[in-house]
Amino acid sequence: MAEIKKPLLVVQGPVATRSGYGDHSRDLVRSLISLDKYDIRIVSMRWGNTPMNALNPNNESDKQIIDRIGLPIERKPDVFIQISVPNEFEAKGTYSIGITAGIETTVCPVDWIHGCNKMDLIIVPSQFSKDVLIKTAYVEKNNQTQQVINTFKITKPIEVLFEGFNNETFGAAEVPYITELDSIKEDFAFLITGHWLQGELGHDRKDIGMTIKSFCHAFSNEKQKPALVLKTSSAGFSVRDREDMAGRIESLTNEFGDKCPSIYLLHGEFTENQMHGLYEHPKVKAMVSFTHGEGFGRPLLEFSLTGKPVIASNWSGHLDFLKSGAVLLDGETKEVHPSAQNQFIIQGSQWFYVNYSNAINKLKDIYKNYDKYKTESKKLGKHNRENFSLEKMTKLFDTILNQYGIYTKIQP
Repeated sequence: MAEIKKPLLVVQGPVATRSGYGDHSRDLVRSLISLDKYDIRIVSMRWGNTPMNALNPNNESDKQIIDRIGLPIERKPDVFIQISVPNEFEAKGTYSIGITAGIETTVCPVDWIHGCNKMDLIIVPSQFSKDVLIKTAYVEKNNQTQQVINTFKITKPIEVLFEGFNNETFGAAEVPYITELDSIKEDFAFLITGHWLQGELGHDRKDIGMTIKSFCHAFSNEKQKPALVLKTSSAGFSVRDREDMAGRIESLTNEFGDKCPSIYLLHGEFTENQMHGLYEHPKVKAMVSFTHGEGFGRPLLEFSLTGKPVIASNWSGHLDFLKSGAVLLDGETKEVHPSAQNQFIIQGSQWFYVNYSNAINKLKDIYKNYDKYKTESKKLGKHNRENFSLEKMTKLFDTILNQYGIYTKIQP
């Protein structure tokens, strides 16, 4: 009797990079490996200028990924999975799946629609991303008669698969000690994480500038002041980038003089274990994010597992897991400022702006009534730990693949 071969599955994505897409890619590959239903080959890609040193050959889980990178692909894959932005999607398998982190605004670019329609199935990490992709439509009209010639919409199925946290890291009982926090003299610190990218004050995607200013306004006149820990960079971890980050902070805090509460900049490459240590550090009491929009918001999920309060914008992808127990900030959706627009965040799209006055009051209240918020956030942490693990993600991934009949055995 002939041996039944596993279907050939090729994953193309930034599996080796220190990036959000890199984290997502590695976890998806780990899920596929654990299912043990495919002959998996990996095509490792770059992701902008992010370092490609995230895989550790001494880590068994990483080694399983490394061993599959660069293996020969001698025929058309039975299944091809591409993890990228949709304008780069190419159907290279008998069945092709595009996986994207999604969108942070209310409209996706038209080339995303064309890219998605090349694939057989699209997978996104949040209901928000799915809704935006489904609702986006572009109308092509005759220049002379203005009659509609064509309407461009995504016609392929879209499924939601959340980004599961790695329980081996964020569920580990042993918490790494982060020496970088030894210089913090305060016992209470708010934490911000995320890239500080393009956009004038108030318009960079994470809204880090106005988060800093709001924090200073909240506590500059208080006798007892908390600290702010800011883990950020632009695109890399160079000395020049660190000096740029420090300069931005100084320009925002100068007006507060010696009344300004302490702000500590963390800059450089952190491993998952180090991020776990940062989140669990006893002086780090809460995470705050004035983000304009998230496709998912993975750091917010990971921090919620600590049981400490999470303060975040009441809009976009992270609402899938920031439910009862999270501190959600009021605000409104408004058009993206030109300074923040690029090929993905396009003119005419909208995203969320928090109400800064409301946010300042929330920060003050959390500092003064921390135990009350901690009680609720512990419930959120327990819920997320039970429902958003990598194991749960793997089961849902398996369900989605089965739903579309992708596990057909290939006979020799």
